[in-house]
Amino acid sequence: MYIDSHCHINFPELAARMPEILARMAENKVTHALCVSVDLPDFPGVLALAEQYPHIYASVGVHPDYEDTPEPTVEQLVEMANHPKIVAIGETGLDYYRLEGDLEWQRERFRTHIRASRATRKPLIIHTRAASADTIRILQEEGAGVEQGGVAGVMHCFTESLEVAQAAIEMGFYISFSGIVTFRSAKDLQAVAKALPLDRILIETDSPYLAPVPYRGKMNEPGFVPHVAEFLATLKDVPLREVADRTTENFHTLFNVPKD
Repeated sequence: MYIDSHCHINFPELAARMPEILARMAENKVTHALCVSVDLPDFPGVLALAEQYPHIYASVGVHPDYEDTPEPTVEQLVEMANHPKIVAIGETGLDYYRLEGDLEWQRERFRTHIRASRATRKPLIIHTRAASADTIRILQEEGAGVEQGGVAGVMHCFTESLEVAQAAIEMGFYISFSGIVTFRSAKDLQAVAKALPLDRILIETDSPYLAPVPYRGKMNEPGFVPHVAEFLATLKDVPLREVADRTTENFHTLFNVPKD
């Protein structure tokens, strides 16, 4: 059994094919998926999916790439997270790759999410790109790590160095690998994945983006997440069942999702 720990099946290109998406999940033994929020205006659609389908869960948050969108407050995030199907805060974080200029607003938004996580005791879903030093620094300053009384969370769609992964793990975070790890060009990331212990790893699609080999270049969906697990099993030279079981257990532990 597999779990897609990060997807965007509320996006129009996937939502229009929901029966097919759900059928392929079942066919490929993907038992759960976490539909991740990227802004507040679209949050009702994310929550609606989680309410409609027992095996779909959701988060609430505003992505760091969304500049022209309503800014969340701690109070708003806490209130919106007060629902049994909302299991995380985010995605949140920093992205210095796509945006330039004065990004202090992005850092303040990140701090808001961390404070909401601490208030709700729900884990963070972290997006970081070309901003790992500031990401780790702000997490530490805001007490996001387990040892500081925070709830920690997951570094999603991880593409950073082993040092960044280890710093996150020391704070209690998990590291999630997407289809990127299957790409032929991702040798550095594959070395990171090989070095990390299975008890700190999650798998995801980040669909509709980043489809794994052999679907690279096509629209991604949760039913493709087993290919990430298969690649990791080969990379780490362990049985596929071990990767599937361990990443599933990690998901249930981190997001406090009951086992069926």
